[in-house]
Amino acid sequence: MNFELTEERQMLQDTLRRFLASDPADIWAQMAGLGIIGALFPEQSGGFGGAGFDLAVVFEEIGRADHDPGLIDNALLPGMLMLAAGRDVEGVISGEVKLGLAHAELAARYDLDWVETRADGDRLTGEKTVVVGAEDANLLIVSARVADGEISLWLVQPDAPGLTLNGYGIAQGGRAAEVSLNDTPAELLMDSALPAIRQAMAAATLAQMAETLGAMETAIELTRDYLGTRKQFGRPIGSFQALAHRFVDLMAELEQARSAVILAAGHLEAEPPVRDLHISAAKNLLGRAGRLVAEETIQMHGGIGMTEEYALGRFAKRITMADHRFGDTDHHLEQFIALTA
Repeated sequence: MNFELTEERQMLQDTLRRFLASDPADIWAQMAGLGIIGALFPEQSGGFGGAGFDLAVVFEEIGRADHDPGLIDNALLPGMLMLAAGRDVEGVISGEVKLGLAHAELAARYDLDWVETRADGDRLTGEKTVVVGAEDANLLIVSARVADGEISLWLVQPDAPGLTLNGYGIAQGGRAAEVSLNDTPAELLMDSALPAIRQAMAAATLAQMAETLGAMETAIELTRDYLGTRKQFGRPIGSFQALAHRFVDLMAELEQARSAVILAAGHLEAEPPVRDLHISAAKNLLGRAGRLVAEETIQMHGGIGMTEEYALGRFAKRITMADHRFGDTDHHLEQFIALTA
């Protein structure tokens, strides 16, 4: 099987890598101008990608860089729900609109079908937690249960009456918010939305895994450079057998993680049970491999690896906290077992 990128995806990767290396200022607008956001969506919606491998290419490069443009939470995840509802995402692709999804609730943990927010007519009442990118969103998509018990999706303006956002910084960088709705007016986007939510979450999980893979690559590259330059007893410490063996173990874990992301990307458009099986298998592996990479790279650096001034500390945080997004290792192990039973 040929795992090489197509010519178009190779060009996308090269363009994005050069752009992110230039330390851009207005990163969202420039990514839209370069067509990066368009790579997240299919051609019929105005984009030019949208397949699993397109997402993997984009988010692996974002993970390699010391930037967090918020593409998962302000574009990909809510954008897929808009498409599922028959709405256009041209404003998102052009960079003019940022969307946000308010779905998670405090008691839900990782259960996508746990929604206690209620819709009474066109008014919503409930609490949503850890809504990443909510403060930047021009429009929120909110999940709520209707009278028949089904989960529906609603469009809510960020300045709507009864809506309160309490924002805060999150450990891996960026910001999230607690969203409170009290008889808040909303526009119905979609009825019976759970299958669409599951599909969008699968794509977001793949994107998060690819981003984690990219961050692992950079953490290992930083460690390789450090082992080659830091000297003890007149020799680079990377020449010491114990450290060399530990570094080889990290490279093996990285290649396993890369294979898992490739396999998940290739099954993103498969039937839901097959899709979810491969997503859960990969997310479990990425969580375990990512924890090892974060711990080992920090230990091989010593104290400097924990400082904010040195990039490794930030990458280690991103790798570690990524395990808690869209289901941790234990959750996806349980999902995998359930799907194979």
